[in-house]
Amino acid sequence: MKAFAKSDIGKVRDMNQDSFYISHSDDKVQLYIVADGMGGYKGGEVASKLAVETSKNYILRQFDCIEHDRENILKLIRDAIEYANSVVYKRAKEIPELENMGTTIDICLVNLNKVYIGHVGDSRVYRKRNDFFRRLTTDHSYVQKLVSDGTITKEEAYNHPKKNMLIKALGCSNYVEPDVTVKGLLKDDILLMCSDGLTNMLKDEEIARIIDENPSEACNRLIYEANKNGGLDNITAVIIL
Repeated sequence: MKAFAKSDIGKVRDMNQDSFYISHSDDKVQLYIVADGMGGYKGGEVASKLAVETSKNYILRQFDCIEHDRENILKLIRDAIEYANSVVYKRAKEIPELENMGTTIDICLVNLNKVYIGHVGDSRVYRKRNDFFRRLTTDHSYVQKLVSDGTITKEEAYNHPKKNMLIKALGCSNYVEPDVTVKGLLKDDILLMCSDGLTNMLKDEEIARIIDENPSEACNRLIYEANKNGGLDNITAVIIL
């Protein structure tokens, strides 16, 4: 696997509270993580970095100790996110300045011809296969619930005033239940992991077009276009080929 990643502060924020991790192409475990922090001065930055480091280390330590089948890999990812949640939550309770901090998290572990995904929050994972660009995660947000309930349309959701309101995040309570799933990967499939600083500035069809034009340069172009459209939040993009 080859991976490209870039994170940018955007045009409005005072600091970048996104964090990410990507494996090298020759690493034994092909692991990729994106987190988008929230919560006061430096709180979100601490939360996202802590979540990425904790979940990464948990998976890398435990991977050789499990059977590499569907059930066990998904359990490993779920356990890693739950452990990261407890670490972030405990840190927030210990340090008054970090109270109420939290973060989204998306984990992709690629093994053989499958991608194993763990998800909390409204950062996203997409798969591009030929002309089909499909979101593989469902936002844990108030607006996504409205869409799922049929109260509003996807088009209305894009400009909804409460579209950044999360109903689930990592580190905000002593327990979190992540979504975990596994999807197939074909030879020329492309994965995109991103924070909502990208998807709030660019629609899916624009993102797919940019990836299609030049996948290896797509992270730079996506962030450029998101900033050109306002750059209202930190922007992180990870492309996996």
